[in-house]
Amino acid sequence: MAEIKTKQTNADVLEFVNTFTDTEQKRKDSFELIKLMQEFTGFEPKMWGPTIIGFGSFHYKSDRSRQEGDWPLIGFSPRKAAISLYVYTGSKQHEYLLKDLGKFKMGKACIYIKKLSDINQEVLKELIKETIDFLKIKYEKK
Repeated sequence: MAEIKTKQTNADVLEFVNTFTDTEQKRKDSFELIKLMQEFTGFEPKMWGPTIIGFGSFHYKSDRSRQEGDWPLIGFSPRKAAISLYVYTGSKQHEYLLKDLGKFKMGKACIYIKKLSDINQEVLKELIKETIDFLKIKYEKK
């Protein structure tokens, strides 16, 4: 089985944002997201792999394979095309939370935004809360 490449590192989150973001807007939005996610979750931001800023973590075991590992409870990455938000379970039971989020595109369980002002931050907080609650229940130690 292949080793998981995205692991928590000791890289400096602020230095990453300052050097990786390609526009002033993305840099500003990244710092706002760090503040919002840190205040809302109580977790310090940590780098996961070279480009993901994560908050908290959980240990998962795949239902379909032998793969398991650690992953941030929530996070984001200020990628060139869009900011990738890892704040959604991808579960049908949480789709209703997306209807008032604002302007975004959807991946499998990843939300892509051009800028933070395109979305409703109160809805984002609700997504974060539901995602953390869902993951804690699903991957709770038995």
